[in-house]
Amino acid sequence: MRLTKYLSAALLTVAATVSSASLAMAASCSNTSAGFDQWKGAFKAEAAAAGVDQRTLDKAFSAVNYNTGTIRADRGQKSFKLSFDQFMQKRGGQTIINRGKSMKKSNAALFAKIEQRYGVPAGPLIAIWGMETGFGSFLGKEHTLSAVATLAFDCRRSEFFTDQLYAALELVQRGTLDVGARGAAHGEIGQTQFLPRNVVRFGADGDGDRRIDMVRSKADALASTANFLKGHGWQTGAGYQPGEPNFAAIQGWNAASVYQQAIAYIGARIDAE
Repeated sequence: MRLTKYLSAALLTVAATVSSASLAMAASCSNTSAGFDQWKGAFKAEAAAAGVDQRTLDKAFSAVNYNTGTIRADRGQKSFKLSFDQFMQKRGGQTIINRGKSMKKSNAALFAKIEQRYGVPAGPLIAIWGMETGFGSFLGKEHTLSAVATLAFDCRRSEFFTDQLYAALELVQRGTLDVGARGAAHGEIGQTQFLPRNVVRFGADGDGDRRIDMVRSKADALASTANFLKGHGWQTGAGYQPGEPNFAAIQGWNAASVYQQAIAYIGARIDAE
């Protein structure tokens, strides 16, 4: 995904004007696939009225279908209910620690540069990278735009994912999100799995090529992750274990307490090297 530095003026207007009132004017949400095509038509009309380029809408929605895999994943997030030990075993926590130590050594210059810029050490970044995609080895198989559109249509978190869909359209309009792109079940993008709005807000150029590619550039993905944590209150030099100042930034990454604990634990074991 290649990103420019600033939001386009048109889509800034979109982000500012989408409201509960405008959402209510769109076709009704549903907890099944029934009515999805009608909803797509209503959403496109609403988005066009709000200023989204019609060519962008036509291009983006040409490949969008209701995604049953996304709904199945959204309803089945059982691993977050596990105990810490069960979660670590299921997610391969010790493997991530072992590989993470090697990753830290082999990418020492990159992590030093990121820490100097954002104040975030290697450990928690590597923990996130490892848990999210196995260090970039598997980014997901679901069609990104279909995943986000499906969740915008679904009643459970319609407003939240409607905003994510507008952000995804911004990325398409920039030419930085391919309409055929695939990723995780909720529309997450790249090696550390950013939702579209977070790509817009926190995407960072980590390799100095003046582009942001969350998929192909580990430097961009890791710098963006550090920028996310900094944007959520990360304090340079402060601790990040539960009860310490920077644990709040880790909580911003994922709402599940067991996931937060795993990031802190894995990160500390890696940073201890």
